[in-house]
Amino acid sequence: MIRTIAIVNQKGGVGKTTTAANLAAGLSQLGKKVLTIDIDAQANLSAHLGFSADENGETKTMYDVLRYGADINEVVVQVEDGLALAPASLLLSAADLELGGVIGRELLLKKALAPVLENYDYTIIDCPPSLGLLSLNGLVAATRVIVPVQSEFLALHGVRQLLDTIDQVRAAYNPALRIGGVLLCLHDSRRRLSKSVADTVREYFGQLVFETVIRTNVALAEAPAKGCSIFRYDARSTGADDYRKLAQEVVGNDS
Repeated sequence: MIRTIAIVNQKGGVGKTTTAANLAAGLSQLGKKVLTIDIDAQANLSAHLGFSADENGETKTMYDVLRYGADINEVVVQVEDGLALAPASLLLSAADLELGGVIGRELLLKKALAPVLENYDYTIIDCPPSLGLLSLNGLVAATRVIVPVQSEFLALHGVRQLLDTIDQVRAAYNPALRIGGVLLCLHDSRRRLSKSVADTVREYFGQLVFETVIRTNVALAEAPAKGCSIFRYDARSTGADDYRKLAQEVVGNDS
């Protein structure tokens, strides 16, 4: 069974990249072979997992895969045990313009991944904080979507639009696409507002919401600076505990 999961939210700062990195690492902790795909021009997932493209542009990234049809095997690097990365670069920021006239542009990522998917149990795609061409590629290539939602007043803003977009992608390009879950992130149980927002999200989305909640945790904020997952940075932190539970929940939902 192969699962390709797109982590998507057009709103920035909601824990999207943190979730992509640490869910992937959590799945690898469970003995799964995981490939992470960074298609965000900010390359935050790549940095989080310790990868930095060379300044002269000689290192191949997902830009070369999508723009020039490079073999994705030439891009993938091993970052932790059982965890591989296809990194991004700033060059992806021009993707919407450069790929706008390409026939089948929404299928580029799906076609690029096809030769390697069977080598992994899970593929995690970190999409940009927008609903442009790159995110569309992520949705077309995925079988599941996880939507991180921050526990704050504006949490639901734009999520309805995102779910409508997912429905449109399913109808036009990818009948296999399903909502894998809505994930509450940056949750501070000490704040009354956080609890109120969490209750509202669960009331609104029902069974789509993961039981696991990602609590606010200093170690989660520090791990990217060290270029590693939360499990390698501080395996006993609440952040590691939460993402371990999320990985178990994801695997359980797939069984």
